[in-house]
Amino acid sequence: MSGSGLAGKAALVAGGSRGIGAAVVRRLASDGAAVAVGYRAAAAEAEALVREIEAAGGRAIAVKGDIGVDGDAARMVRETGERFGRLDILVNTAGIGPYRPLAAVDEAYVRQMFDTNVLGAIMLTKAAADAMTAGGRIVHVSSRLAFSPIPTSTVYAASKAAVSAMVHGYGKELGGKGITINAVAPGVIETDMTTAIIAERGDQIRATTPLGRIGQPDDIAGIVAFLVSDDSRWITGRTILADGGLN
Repeated sequence: MSGSGLAGKAALVAGGSRGIGAAVVRRLASDGAAVAVGYRAAAAEAEALVREIEAAGGRAIAVKGDIGVDGDAARMVRETGERFGRLDILVNTAGIGPYRPLAAVDEAYVRQMFDTNVLGAIMLTKAAADAMTAGGRIVHVSSRLAFSPIPTSTVYAASKAAVSAMVHGYGKELGGKGITINAVAPGVIETDMTTAIIAERGDQIRATTPLGRIGQPDDIAGIVAFLVSDDSRWITGRTILADGGLN
């Protein structure tokens, strides 16, 4: 591993097997942290990522769990602490995001979205805060859509707006413990979740983004790396909009 800024620290990355989560795992491991790769179903991807990190001289484990299922968030935090002997960093990139127009919304769809994106985030935060000491860092992923929803994204956008409100509120509760909690709100990032969106609207997104490209997972991983470092010690309760300056 190339860096040492997080040497001796232990991290759990929920949703860490693919996309933004995998980029975060690689970045935290390269900065010296021992990393638990949280995954729901992508066991092969999680285990491959663990092997990749170990081959580079780092420490990593895979931790299975669905944060939308009662008890799984707390168990994932507990298993990480048991394996590494501590927990310093929680990054929650786990989430679901199918879009539906209002006419197609039903109770099951809303509950599933909020169980994972909101309830799961809250329970991860609670378990991690209990396990952390002063200097702990918690980072969640919100979304640009929380601030400017597009048609059919409303339920997803509402769930991510709840994440931003959550970090604002819990920042005030956790400050006394010396724990910071923040969120990153990406615009469109090129992952397997956004393949259809980019195929449909990629040229439009590039044209309206001052930086003239589609965001990449490493763009978000760099912001997360800052937020879990000591350099971010004076930032808590905030959501950082990371969308390339999209109009």
